[in-house]
Amino acid sequence: MELFPALSIGWLNGWIFQVIFFISFGIFLLTCSKDVISRLYDEKGWNKLQKIFTKVAKIFGLIVLILFLFTPLNIGSIEFIIGIVLIIIGTIGFLVALNNFKKSPLNKPITIGLYKISRNPQLLMMYLTSLGNSLAIGSWIALIILSLSIISGHFRILGEEKRLYEQYGDSYLEYKKKVPRYFIFF
Repeated sequence: MELFPALSIGWLNGWIFQVIFFISFGIFLLTCSKDVISRLYDEKGWNKLQKIFTKVAKIFGLIVLILFLFTPLNIGSIEFIIGIVLIIIGTIGFLVALNNFKKSPLNKPITIGLYKISRNPQLLMMYLTSLGNSLAIGSWIALIILSLSIISGHFRILGEEKRLYEQYGDSYLEYKKKVPRYFIFF
């Protein structure tokens, strides 16, 4: 692992895993109705601060993606192997969470599949994929910037939870009591 890895343009850079992730996501979105896509990107009820933190999280996420684009994979290292495993788990988990999201009724909170163990499995799996890619390129700076994105993205979650409570009321509160925000206890 290096703090600032050497940047270069190449075929064996971290971008390759992000392309696979985003192509999978794009293909999946093509199978979704407009109502499901609208629900996926709903920002109603968010306050100004939550919108600002969401934009900050996206900027940090974009910086990490740029690092993935220009940083060669650290092939052969233990970090690379761990990273590949996390990328695979994260990508598959993300698609499973999206499928759970797609199959859920629009008038109820999503409580099936991975949503039984996390209220935010899509985001959690997306972060897991980015963590894996950060390890695969062997970059501490990518991990640091990803951490900043995750911290900023937490405020997006708070905005979503407020909106979900307004939309679903007590059924969402019951779900919230049973299932952690992210995973296990957090």
